[in-house]
Amino acid sequence: MKVLVTGASGLIGSALSKFLTAGGHSVIRLQRKNFEPESPVWDLENCINDLARNREKYAVVHLAGENIADGRWSKKKKDRILNSRVHGTKFLAAYFAGTDFKPELIISASAVGFYGEHGTEIIDESFASGSGFLAGVCQQWENSANIAEEAGIRVVNARFGAVLSSSGGALRKMLMPFKMGLGGIIGSGEQYFSWISIDDAVRIIQHIIADDSIRGPVNFAAPNAVSNREFTKTLGRVLRRPTIFPLPAVVARLAFGEMADELLLTPIRVYPKKIVESGYKFLHPELGEALKHILKAETFTKE
Repeated sequence: MKVLVTGASGLIGSALSKFLTAGGHSVIRLQRKNFEPESPVWDLENCINDLARNREKYAVVHLAGENIADGRWSKKKKDRILNSRVHGTKFLAAYFAGTDFKPELIISASAVGFYGEHGTEIIDESFASGSGFLAGVCQQWENSANIAEEAGIRVVNARFGAVLSSSGGALRKMLMPFKMGLGGIIGSGEQYFSWISIDDAVRIIQHIIADDSIRGPVNFAAPNAVSNREFTKTLGRVLRRPTIFPLPAVVARLAFGEMADELLLTPIRVYPKKIVESGYKFLHPELGEALKHILKAETFTKE
């Protein structure tokens, strides 16, 4: 099957393109007609005409969006985070809903931030949207794909947890201070952290493409979320470094502003119920082995 990918140069998109190509899929990296993040427009006409002419089945994986962890959340930054997701998704959903040769599937990115704060409660896909900036963004983001679903296209909202990879994302930003022995818990350390390895993230996308019974919201998170304290200790053990320098909540808020509360201090304990029930077997269900694999650490001592 042909797979059209937006955001193909990003962390997930680049890994996905390589993985699908190696698995025999033909990946088409969608290129923008403009590079304005708040109003992206992709060059689709020639691509879809070619697919229609050859009657080739295809799926769409929509991953493009402003990086939420790059810089403080000024009003302008928050507008770009929202608009890059909502406008881009609306454009794609409307285009594919209106074309005569529709995709078999649209997988549209979202995030576990959809749920907001739930303390230690285990959250599956049946939970409603929470409160806060990210929850509001995710709700509008997902609603932007409704027109495609109404047109009869299978739509999956991929609610990503923190994607762990040595190539980028949150983990890569943590590595330098942790390798220097400057890592430590954030805030109380008790807040839950929902994560997924990059290997599982791309394999779940392939699994969804192959299983046409899966639709709607899907939690892209490992089945074993951990507290920030456990994450910190585990990463320190894998790197063989101490983790004795905590980042108090007040300092995190001073350094990162609103982003600290939404990304670092809010507990989100997500469980991937839908994907587990579909029969998917995680490569990395446990954090220690995931980090060992990702970072190619030679030893991991479980306490």
